[in-house]
Amino acid sequence: MDNWDEVKTALHVARVGTVSGAAEVLGVHHATVIRHIDALEERLGVKLFQRHPRGYTATEAGEDLCRVAQTAQEQFAQFASRARGQGDSVSGELVVTTLSLLTPKLNPMFSSFLDTYPDINLRILSDERVFKLEYGEAHLAIRLGKMPDEPDNIVIPLGRFRNAIYGSPAYFAVHGKPQSAEDLAHHEFVMQIGDSVRAPFARWLHDLPTPPREVMQTTSMTAHDLAIQSGVGLGFVSHARAVGLGLELAMAEQPEWGDDIWLVTHMDLHKMTKVQAMIQHIKAWAKENWT
Repeated sequence: MDNWDEVKTALHVARVGTVSGAAEVLGVHHATVIRHIDALEERLGVKLFQRHPRGYTATEAGEDLCRVAQTAQEQFAQFASRARGQGDSVSGELVVTTLSLLTPKLNPMFSSFLDTYPDINLRILSDERVFKLEYGEAHLAIRLGKMPDEPDNIVIPLGRFRNAIYGSPAYFAVHGKPQSAEDLAHHEFVMQIGDSVRAPFARWLHDLPTPPREVMQTTSMTAHDLAIQSGVGLGFVSHARAVGLGLELAMAEQPEWGDDIWLVTHMDLHKMTKVQAMIQHIKAWAKENWT
């Protein structure tokens, strides 16, 4: 293709659905967007979009073009990530993706890594979605659950994620402590929406013959922990967080609550000096904390 700017414009029009929206994203005048689309259609000899009062809708040819453009854009992002990571020094940007459920436990490890390698600019991405290492979205991923099986990824086991059911003294003063799993039916829970909703402990709780009442759900771990601390209900909390919050154990960890933790890198990024530095740092830390 002779003009990548025109293709990029078409991709954004297809994504946003309007000329004005694409112009805003691209930082150009709307007339430039129209000119790019018209020129591209004339060069290719096909209609890429159906024009209608609400905006633009990609035709079959337009969708094909956008798939090609999307792939090219992702491959360039992958190349850019590799290029930024070249060199023998432990410096520059290092992107790690993980779950918000794990970040409180991981933060001291990240801090000690930065103390050791002060020239690193560390970016931590926490999201429900699985970031694509093969497209350069991150250098490393710390994942929870079944063993990742994406092709060309290198997977290292780190240990098990463990937690238990905790509550505050204020909650126990009113409701007492559960004496068994069956007794949980008479208690109230605070649950975190998002990362933990598919966790083994959440599935275990929901599969009880009579599950407890979930009086509060939140996407924020901070809100989740503070609600338990203030006596709103019981909740699943790691031991380290529970100690810091002044919580008391309501029910000890059950074997089926645990989940495997994995460190994942893409084979093209695995041998980078800074990636290897982080891998070794994580492995050493996990040996002390997640065995």
